[in-house]
Amino acid sequence: MAFDGLSERLEAAFQRLKSKGSLTEADVRSAMREVRLALLEADVNYKVAKDFTEKVTKRAVGEQVMESLTPAQMVIKIVNEELTELMGGTKARLAVANHPPTVVMMCGLQGSGKTTHSAKIALMLKNEGHRPLLAACDIYRPAAIKQLQVVGESIGVPVFEMGQTNPVEIAREAIKLAKDHGYDYVFLDTAGRLHIDEELMTELKNIKAEVKPHEILLVVDAMTGQDAVNVATSFNDALGIDGIVLTKLDGDTRGGAALSTRAVTGKPIKFVGVGEKLTDLDTFHPDRMASRILGMGDMLSLIEKAEMALDEKKAMELEKRLKQNKFDMNDLLAQLAQIRRMGSIKDTLSLIPGVEKQIKDVDIDERQFDRVRAIIESMTPQEREKPEIINPSRKKRIAAGSGQDVEAVNRLLTQHKQMQKMFKQMNGKGKKRRRGRPDLSQLKGFNI
Repeated sequence: MAFDGLSERLEAAFQRLKSKGSLTEADVRSAMREVRLALLEADVNYKVAKDFTEKVTKRAVGEQVMESLTPAQMVIKIVNEELTELMGGTKARLAVANHPPTVVMMCGLQGSGKTTHSAKIALMLKNEGHRPLLAACDIYRPAAIKQLQVVGESIGVPVFEMGQTNPVEIAREAIKLAKDHGYDYVFLDTAGRLHIDEELMTELKNIKAEVKPHEILLVVDAMTGQDAVNVATSFNDALGIDGIVLTKLDGDTRGGAALSTRAVTGKPIKFVGVGEKLTDLDTFHPDRMASRILGMGDMLSLIEKAEMALDEKKAMELEKRLKQNKFDMNDLLAQLAQIRRMGSIKDTLSLIPGVEKQIKDVDIDERQFDRVRAIIESMTPQEREKPEIINPSRKKRIAAGSGQDVEAVNRLLTQHKQMQKMFKQMNGKGKKRRRGRPDLSQLKGFNI
């Protein structure tokens, strides 16, 4: 994950501060030198890193910090606030036209992920109740139009194309169609080049002049490091971009582009790509990213993930069953399915404060969910409702049907018994429980 190296370096610098009962100005300046080096190693622009540490130092050597009972924590708080401000301060929203459709022009270098992220944002909007339209304005790259049609079909979003026609005309006709058919967003997937050239910029300027987009989003590959800043600066100077989409933030990137592009261009990062799936897109929250960089986790994003994945109606039904001391294999299967919808278990756990470092080198076998599901689905309806009737011969049949061994079946049955016992004890204590999915983390040894 991006920022891993930066997080480790910052943690080491702050650990030295925490070991001191009181701080001197020399202590703060020494720590800020470490912070500046950490930022530079993370590929942050030199001027951005220098300005950032100067701001933090100026605030941190103030009388309020020096006389604080926990000066080290005060310094970390200041770093957190300045990091948040560096990345934009607050979440930046996508523009909304007074009279639909809202036209969003996607631009960037070839290979940055324009086509995929046009579809990702369109899917996000579709899930919010909007009617987006994708327009194929890249007439140069082989199979570009076909790629957009494929991703559009996979998410159920229509694609407008006119073959190898003039991109300006394609954009104009796409917007006309959107107005006629009630689409409220149009994403113009424009052409890119392997490098910035005058021909590319001229075409983009012509499209902008013709359709007057409400939003120009620059798609930047976070893996390109300092080049990402140069690309962002060039596009902003030529087009006047409104925001940035940062891709591949889940990769082994040092993350400096995320900290530099906004500071250099003054334009906010609006979305970040965090995986290859079309659902792997997050709205960028500067405050949450700052917390993650400083190892404080991101509980708000975790809660939002859970709210999107969990079915409130099913949660209430499960709560009712638990109160009646009922929890069968059907309930377990439903809960595993909802957890699975939250995405990668490792990525989800990393949002919890203090957990990311602990699981960094832990190999979590995501396929274990599929194995458990296969075992449960190999049971008869009666066996799912009453697992206690499963005898040795039934275990052999279930193992064979799921492609697992009998030991795996026994392990699941044992774990299910433990869960039933735990829920029964919780009911017996008569404590008020919060409505929603039970906390499976309390069950030690549940092997998923």
